[in-house]
Amino acid sequence: MNAPRTRVLRRPVHGVLLLDKPKGLSSNQALQKAKWLLRAEKAGHTGTLDPLATGVLPLCFGAATKFGQRQLDADKGYEAVARLGVTTSTGDAEGEVLAERPVQVSDAQLAEVARRFTGTIRQLPPMHSALKKDGRALYEYARAGETVERTPRDVTIFKLNLALAKEGPSHDAIKMIVLCSKGTYIRTLAEDIGEALGCGAHLTALRRTASGGFGLADCVTLDALEGMDEAARLACLKPVDALLADHERVTLGSADAGRFLSGLRRRGDWPDSEAVAVYGPPPELPEQETRTERPVLLGTAHIKAGELIPERLLNPSEILQILEPQP
Repeated sequence: MNAPRTRVLRRPVHGVLLLDKPKGLSSNQALQKAKWLLRAEKAGHTGTLDPLATGVLPLCFGAATKFGQRQLDADKGYEAVARLGVTTSTGDAEGEVLAERPVQVSDAQLAEVARRFTGTIRQLPPMHSALKKDGRALYEYARAGETVERTPRDVTIFKLNLALAKEGPSHDAIKMIVLCSKGTYIRTLAEDIGEALGCGAHLTALRRTASGGFGLADCVTLDALEGMDEAARLACLKPVDALLADHERVTLGSADAGRFLSGLRRRGDWPDSEAVAVYGPPPELPEQETRTERPVLLGTAHIKAGELIPERLLNPSEILQILEPQP
């Protein structure tokens, strides 16, 4: 007989958890585990990592989910290993072997291929990916044995270091260090490099080392999080505005802050800017007292011709919850 499941009492949690995702879990499985550990009401992740992959996965809770798009659009860093001479149906170690070819690769060839694949390149999204077509993820078609038409797209490889290596005693491989734009498929990059080397390749290991301004040194594992008490787990959260570190900062007075939170544009002596984090005094709700003199995040905006134009706004209850000390 199964033991009854413990009901988790959810609560408002606001902030960013930088998770070092373990191998074997999907991004959503990792998110749900962290959400359960924090007893959070609302959460979302900022870009999918395959179950095969490990590494930096920013998780947004509460008000931070409003600004997660910035991380989706951010540049990413990866370390990967690709086995040479073997191609698979999925482009990674989980697929069926399609072909095996001899490997004869020199350091000079590898350096030339690295140059060819640095800069703007065109990729065909793999069938085994979460990219959607007609409302369904491509991997759903692939699992059903279907191949659908996909549109190649341009991505940018800012940095690509390739080095010959051995995987085990007898398998030739390459180690890859990649800094790339959003939407880059490292599995596809490994396959394309293998073809350029004339022997084919498939990905055997993948670790995301950076996402935007966040790196592995900032991350916590699920195992570590599980071993903490609730106060320590909450202390792992970065503030909501950690997602807005690259934004210009504008601080409003009390009257303008209230109007801005109502969605009204404000005028001021500000230069044009596409990305602005707006701060001001916290709102005063009925029977609520202002809890701090320090300006708090109100939302994001852009500035054009001296107008501060609201985009994503926090609501007053979210701001007060952020200021409220957690039990």
